[in-house]
Amino acid sequence: PRYIVPPEKHKTVKELKEATGKSSEVWLATDEDREGEAISWHLCEVLGLDPRSTKRIVFHEITKPAIQKAVQAPRTVNMNVVNAQQARRVLDRLVGRELSGLLWEKVKGQLSAGRVQSVTVKLVVERERDIQNFKIPPYFKIVAQFFAKNQQGKAVTFKAESPTRFDDAAGAEGFLKKCVGANFTVGNIEVKPTRRKPAPPFTTSTLQQEASRKLGMSVNRTMSVAQKLYEEGFITYMRTDSTNLAESAIQAMGAEIVKQFGPKYHHERRFKTKNDSAQEAHEAIRPTYPERQNVSGNRDEQRLYELIWKRAMASQMADAELEKTTVDVEISTQPGAKLVAEGEVLKFDGFLKLYIESTDDEEEETQGMLPPLTKGQQLDLDAMTATERFTRPPARYTEAGLVKKLEELGIGRPSTYAPTISKIMEENRGYVVKDSREGEERVFQVFTLKNNEIKKEKSKEITGATKNVLYPTDMGMVVNDFLDGHFRKIMDFGFTASVEQQFDDIAEGKIEWPRMIDGFYRPFHEDVEKTLKEADRASGERILGTDPETGRTVLVRMSSLGKPVIQIGTGEELDKKEKPRYANLRAGKSLETVTLAEALESFALPRALGDYEGEMLEVNTGRYGPYIKFGPTFVSLPKGEDPFEISFERAVELVQAKKEADRPIGHFEGQPITKGKGRFGPFIKWADL
Repeated sequence: PRYIVPPEKHKTVKELKEATGKSSEVWLATDEDREGEAISWHLCEVLGLDPRSTKRIVFHEITKPAIQKAVQAPRTVNMNVVNAQQARRVLDRLVGRELSGLLWEKVKGQLSAGRVQSVTVKLVVERERDIQNFKIPPYFKIVAQFFAKNQQGKAVTFKAESPTRFDDAAGAEGFLKKCVGANFTVGNIEVKPTRRKPAPPFTTSTLQQEASRKLGMSVNRTMSVAQKLYEEGFITYMRTDSTNLAESAIQAMGAEIVKQFGPKYHHERRFKTKNDSAQEAHEAIRPTYPERQNVSGNRDEQRLYELIWKRAMASQMADAELEKTTVDVEISTQPGAKLVAEGEVLKFDGFLKLYIESTDDEEEETQGMLPPLTKGQQLDLDAMTATERFTRPPARYTEAGLVKKLEELGIGRPSTYAPTISKIMEENRGYVVKDSREGEERVFQVFTLKNNEIKKEKSKEITGATKNVLYPTDMGMVVNDFLDGHFRKIMDFGFTASVEQQFDDIAEGKIEWPRMIDGFYRPFHEDVEKTLKEADRASGERILGTDPETGRTVLVRMSSLGKPVIQIGTGEELDKKEKPRYANLRAGKSLETVTLAEALESFALPRALGDYEGEMLEVNTGRYGPYIKFGPTFVSLPKGEDPFEISFERAVELVQAKKEADRPIGHFEGQPITKGKGRFGPFIKWADL
């Protein structure tokens, strides 16, 4: 490839050249990953340095000892690593350029595609379809509450569950009926010691996941804050897939743990990286000085540092010791059935004193302590319930969850996760959005056995509510289907991972990078040319049914502007000069899920709301979104307000607010001075100015 210096960097390059001219020797100390190695090589090229003899040093942390150690062992630029980075850049540029051009022709202008970003969108699309197609079979869960006395002799309740799930209401109610008048007795008691081990120190991926769960940070924000912490010398290099710790760090953390918590809490550990291709760095993310618990900086920097410090320190602490008790409760009227109670007691907190790892499982229950129980002990039943529950569909990805999946599949490397996710969520691409959506009300049945009587009732819950999860847009789905249909190999997760492995092989000097590019690009380019000639334009069109008023076809598709629209009437059904009727898709609906009834509702606009001050108030939607028309005045609806549901009173309120905003703030030479807000911000208007 031919590289050029961008105009905005000419001044920087000039300053570097001047500094080089005044120096007897130049040492390169860029980041230690592939991008850093490539930057060192580019500096050699631009500054006229010989990469075969110019000294290059690397360090994992910006501290005096680390830099002094690096200076003692300089090396030269590793051209194999540089070539691996060049191969990635060139291949991604070629694929992105050709696929994007194809999308401009076959879907819509200004769209883009890429080798990694397109398979990342595919993950989000496939998860959404898994959720849409998921059958939600109900089942019934049996839970009983029993009375027993605790160690202080006070009556307390504890919970026991049936290990059997019932598929229908009849089976669940039948179980409760058999428990009427039954005696409940403690059967087998099993007490087992268990241990919990701490998680390894952070890699890039696990830091992004945990910062998302615990701190609510986006992947991009996490990396931006971590970069600052690294530059300040507070943490080691933040782009890594290794869980290894330097021996000096292990010793320093051990000493700090003993000092703060005592020798009982210390347990020296060495973690082996599971990922065979871990090459971006040689160490996990950890604090440079374990004795520094807090750092200066903004709130995000302080919170992220504390998270990194706790995770790294916990990795060198003792196991948590617990005692797990499992109790079988026998039922006199059902010899083959039982209820099971479980309790857990923390005997020694170990690493839990400092750090508890989070999970994405919303329904993870913590087990409490059971009261003292003995085999054969009679138990008094407080109540037993059979509650209808529903199998949960797979969860939508969070940003951090998507990073975890990419890492599992071997797609991308630590330095690419955040840019990839940022890219697919860019507004002008519109493939994936991060959103929080309200759930729907669901009715479920509950049977309760109390005082030997069974009561049936129905209750309500909200299901499907989400917070900050990733949804594919209609455009994301259309583009994904087009690429998946014509470029199976490029869109294959395994193939994408195998390309990453080839980059690793280039970095190790096993294969020549031009040969790797050539082997990939030639068949790919042929596929692009073939698709350009043969493929139809993609619009995601779906026929919903027939309009009852006209008998014409109702369909949904992407318009040429890239907006999802509903259309009544096809070319074959319309007269020569007649045009189809169009309506925008309602908020929250998608091309794949909208029904005929929901689509027809969209044609209810414009809606006449009623007469106000002698003018008809009308709500409609246009090119710039929904609005209220009041005589010659147009009032935009605030974001989030539904034109199909807005009331007359609310419309009047918005019209009055518009009138107030447009009221003159003064007069000059007999003409009003008004204020307004345009695309470039607020403005003052007078006469024609």
